[in-house]
Amino acid sequence: MTECKRGDCATPAMCHPGCVLHLRRAVVNDLAAVLPRTLALNAHEGIAVDPRALEAALDRLLRDPAIGGVWLIERAGAAIGYAIVTFGYDLEFAGREAWLTELWIDPPARGAGAARGALALLDPELRGLDVRALHLQVRPDNPAVRLYQRSGFVASPRTVMTRVL
Repeated sequence: MTECKRGDCATPAMCHPGCVLHLRRAVVNDLAAVLPRTLALNAHEGIAVDPRALEAALDRLLRDPAIGGVWLIERAGAAIGYAIVTFGYDLEFAGREAWLTELWIDPPARGAGAARGALALLDPELRGLDVRALHLQVRPDNPAVRLYQRSGFVASPRTVMTRVL
């Protein structure tokens, strides 16, 4: 891997050192690249989803940047994963907050730092959208907890509670 020199990348703020990992905001035409991956993530996590409802929700997210966004994680010009972020607003953080609801790296691309690099690249994107805090939920037994801790996430003393409507 060659080191990234200033000016080597078309968008330096979106280039991971080594000039091989990039984030690209997904658009509606990327639905076919994201949907199978989010179905795979749900299957991996044991989450039962209605594929048609998931596709409709993903389509809406791709069409409405006010509710969040999808970023494709690309290496050497090919998608190897994605990140999904949705928005909220909280006075505690003096404005917009976001939830990292999904982070997926394709199995053949795992173990090479893509997830950690993608999280680092996501920060300036979210700051540019005036996001003040990024949250996520993760099971304590999920091996990704270590990745999130190394990426600067800290466990909240709060308990997340949910009521399905």
